[in-house]
Amino acid sequence: WFWSWSSRALNTTLLLRAMSVFSEVPQAPPVAVFKLSADFREDSHPQKVNLGVGAYRTDDCQPWVLPVVKKVERLIVEDGSLNHEYLPILGLPEFRSASSKVALGDDSAAIKDNRVGGVQALGGTGALRIGAEFLRRWYNGVNNTATPIYVSAPTWENHNSVFADAGFKDIRPYHYWDAAKRGLDLDGLLDDLEKAPERSVFVLHACAHNPTGTDPTPEEWKKISEIMKRRSLFVFFDSAYQGFASGDLDKDAWAIRYFVSEGFELFVAQSFSKNFGLYNERVGNLTVVAQDGENLSRILSQMEKIVRTTWSNPPSQGARIVSKTLNSPELFAEWKGNVKTMAERVLLMRDQLKAKLQAQGTPGTWDHITQQIGMFSFTGLNPKQVEYMIKEKHVYLMASGRINMCGLTTKNIDYVAQSIHDAVTKVQ
Repeated sequence: WFWSWSSRALNTTLLLRAMSVFSEVPQAPPVAVFKLSADFREDSHPQKVNLGVGAYRTDDCQPWVLPVVKKVERLIVEDGSLNHEYLPILGLPEFRSASSKVALGDDSAAIKDNRVGGVQALGGTGALRIGAEFLRRWYNGVNNTATPIYVSAPTWENHNSVFADAGFKDIRPYHYWDAAKRGLDLDGLLDDLEKAPERSVFVLHACAHNPTGTDPTPEEWKKISEIMKRRSLFVFFDSAYQGFASGDLDKDAWAIRYFVSEGFELFVAQSFSKNFGLYNERVGNLTVVAQDGENLSRILSQMEKIVRTTWSNPPSQGARIVSKTLNSPELFAEWKGNVKTMAERVLLMRDQLKAKLQAQGTPGTWDHITQQIGMFSFTGLNPKQVEYMIKEKHVYLMASGRINMCGLTTKNIDYVAQSIHDAVTKVQ
């Protein structure tokens, strides 16, 4: 009897172990850009090139710690007044105010009117998520999941996921990329703005559009603004590349500042990953431009409640680095020089890639390589040509044909240009 009971007990135990409460969880597909990097690392080909992940690389294809960041890190270590106490829920005050000032400008009337506030976030993604969560709870009424959210076609893949995970049910694309002319589809974009339901939310890339690298001109931004203002559309800027795009902080923030000058209430999700090289510190800020100070106070009070249940308090190290840099005239000037160094290398690689493709007589027009701006270029390569690049040439890029210009160096650019030429001429 004992052995029979023991056998049944053992079988029951084994059965319970086999029937995991997580047995129905499906395997999620890998994140494309990180899967691409993993495949690159496993590739033993001596001429392999990674043009996928969105991070700056030197001409030796190495990550670059900005000299100003190294200097500020030493200052932090030597500052005996600092400790590891919790930051306020909304983050380091001097970081938040300096971040908003970088986005809106020193002479911003909105800042002077005390209707601008910030929320320190875990990178640009965190800023987007806090903004999305607030809009879902409070935009056009409590817990409004039906508001249409418009994102560009194409856009950074996380935009769709962030707003969907925040609870929005109606996420729509708006025209942006014209594949035939390899540039902005302005007519399609303006038409979508006209047809969108009033008070819809539009996610706009402040500069260096990801993935196309194609931005509206100031005159085109004015046309976009006019329709959005007339139709009461809400502006949510994603600003991940200020300064990094052109080397000029003010130029890269032109669209944001113009919309603010036109009286918009808006959000700006800022990232300091690229322009400070602080990828793993996850330093971001959500700048809120409200109608007045009283509105701002109520908005930030609700955002504080969202942050409290999301990450409770933000980390300090990255915010301190950015804050000390932005609030010191000497360090700020040095940082702008560092950013210009990165931007100029990217612009040089654009010029050289275009020249080499044209010198080879590669079919098609390649003017878009230098007309685009920022870290990424939308090459126009189709999925079959991308597959050829990866499998035959060991040049890794996204399936969309997007390449990271920082992955190009003086040592590999000839090989990449020849690989693109072969892909275009051999694969249709």
